[in-house]
Amino acid sequence: MIINLVDLGRMSYGQALKIQKAAVDSVREGIIDGTFFLVEHPPVLTMGRRAERSNILASNDVLKSEGVELFDIERGGDVTYHGPGQIVGYPVLDLTKFDKDLHKYVADIEEVFVRLLHNEYGIETKKDKGKYTGVYIDNRKITAIGIAVRKWISFHGFAFNVSTNLKHFDWIIPCGLSDRSVTSLELETGLSQNFSRVKKLTAEYFEKVFGVELTERKLEEIYNEQN
Repeated sequence: MIINLVDLGRMSYGQALKIQKAAVDSVREGIIDGTFFLVEHPPVLTMGRRAERSNILASNDVLKSEGVELFDIERGGDVTYHGPGQIVGYPVLDLTKFDKDLHKYVADIEEVFVRLLHNEYGIETKKDKGKYTGVYIDNRKITAIGIAVRKWISFHGFAFNVSTNLKHFDWIIPCGLSDRSVTSLELETGLSQNFSRVKKLTAEYFEKVFGVELTERKLEEIYNEQN
């Protein structure tokens, strides 16, 4: 199965959200193929369906002074942070072509990073066997996952900390879990990381786990084909 791979570069959360939602409609209507968006956001906080405002620790004044936007969105989960140095992935897929199983879909996203971190960096990770999604190194979360599904079309996705400023997570209780911390690939390896290379690896392991072929496309190419 061929899936579009679109690298949005660094883009505001609001703009990327509009692109995602447009893609959901286009995939459902059969106008475009499934599309995997990769993006890096300026600092932003997002509140999922189960989010509690008390899990944002920073005051409105602090967030405003740091230029941090806040979005209430339809994905699962609580509050999370996106920012520079973090690879964010939004797979917009027709899940009727992927076993129509949400638990397996989330598990497959986790598996992308379990394999990537083990094979490329020798880092052993674990999945939470309880109700919490994501990939952990001991109790330190390195990849957060929060999805939404509309008529079996997926959107939202994951956030993988590569060289993220982890101090920004002090603004929140990440995912509402006060007993766990966050980490990044740079912190765990003690080495500076080539962001572009890690992004490429993320796409490669996505291909392997999901059994698809990713074809790099520009956003305008996909939508120009509709006209």
